[in-house]
Amino acid sequence: MATIGLEVHVQLTSLKTKLFCSCPSDYRDKPPNTNVCPVCLGLPGALPILNERAVEMAVSLCLALKGKVSEKMVFARKHYFYPDLPKGFQISQFTKLGSSPICTGGYIPINVDGKEKVVRIRRVQLEEDPGRLVWPQGFASRYVLVDYNRSGVALLEIVTEPDMESPREARAFLEKLRSVLEHLGICDCSLEGAMRADANVSVPGGERVEVKNIGSPKEVEKALTFEIVRQTTLIKQGGKVERETRHWDSSKRVTIPSRSKEFEADYRYMPEPNIPPYYVSEEMIERIRMELPELPDERAERFVKEYKVSEYLAKVLTSSKKLADTFEEVAKTVGDPIRVANFLVVEYLRWVKELGMDIGEGLNAGYLKELFNMVDKGEITWKQAKEIVFPEVLKTGKRPKAIAKEKGLRAIKDVSEIEKIVEKVIKSNPKAVEDAKRNEKAINFLVGQVLKATKGRADPKLVREMIKEKISKS
Repeated sequence: MATIGLEVHVQLTSLKTKLFCSCPSDYRDKPPNTNVCPVCLGLPGALPILNERAVEMAVSLCLALKGKVSEKMVFARKHYFYPDLPKGFQISQFTKLGSSPICTGGYIPINVDGKEKVVRIRRVQLEEDPGRLVWPQGFASRYVLVDYNRSGVALLEIVTEPDMESPREARAFLEKLRSVLEHLGICDCSLEGAMRADANVSVPGGERVEVKNIGSPKEVEKALTFEIVRQTTLIKQGGKVERETRHWDSSKRVTIPSRSKEFEADYRYMPEPNIPPYYVSEEMIERIRMELPELPDERAERFVKEYKVSEYLAKVLTSSKKLADTFEEVAKTVGDPIRVANFLVVEYLRWVKELGMDIGEGLNAGYLKELFNMVDKGEITWKQAKEIVFPEVLKTGKRPKAIAKEKGLRAIKDVSEIEKIVEKVIKSNPKAVEDAKRNEKAINFLVGQVLKATKGRADPKLVREMIKEKISKS
């Protein structure tokens, strides 16, 4: 059993400007080192000015996590030398030396394999993002490029207690946190680099190892799985797990040694003299509390009551704001919430996994309404919708009607045509017919043969009823 704690860095992508200057916070797809100013670059004499909207977003997350908002927020300088840190220090927050984070305490409940668990939050702090290092040929590159466009972007660092015991629990925590952030509207976690995690992990008999800059919940699970196996194997072989920092190489699926693990004293924390203490008023806290949107757990409870879906379906649907929003919009139009919920949880998530997509990607409520409408009108079969049309919608972004037309898909509406094929299949498979008379499950083979003969254009329910009727009379 491992001991796991996470440090999650979340960009406040909803902000228009950076944390301490007026540079745009959207640095993506811009030429290197063009989205900068003297404050971003740490030039002498450039003074930071705190973005108050970032404080409000931090307070909203603190309230959502049931944490305690600090009345007095003080920034600190965290010193370390790295090429992506132009000032030689990062403006962050600390729990000692007169500094204080925006939030302490709180928790996130998770569920893994039916087991409920609470992961405690140690603190949430507001800080600036450093620049970005670019390895042209991966970590083996002979040189590294530095892009300061990201420098100064507002970050929230969420530090957990070491309450997780498996990679799956760590992934579940991050997915739940991501859903909370999306519902709050403070971070679009689908953007590259918007949500990154450092994982601290140890196994019995070994030191704590930090694995840095992991880009997604799925990658965190993979990185921790590898690291736990590496540490366990090393100890079994008589080796010693050293306290160190490692990086996750997602292409090679391994962790790579980076440097020896620093202690807090190594960062030489000191109060930031250029930013005065910020006092969070009760009025601000109450205003933000009143403005909080419906959060994932509350939304899941409403789905169970309003749409009569199971608790399991409700939890899965609210694991992504995009998924939950799509469900509500389609369910209200189609009028069959349970069918829509099952389709999204079973079929959509299946294709997301097979196509290597992220949850929420490719979802279009209008296209889903069109797909259900086509099935209900008998234009295509349910099997065609699930196996042919929908995956093409996800891959190409085309409308369901256009895909069905391109592929020449149509449902056979002529009952007599289906009946002829059913009779032919029954005549050609006498042994299967006898088996079906003794065991109703054996009918599945005959149904499959009819669907194969019709290339999936017959309604499976209608085919099954026809076969049962004809077998009973034979």
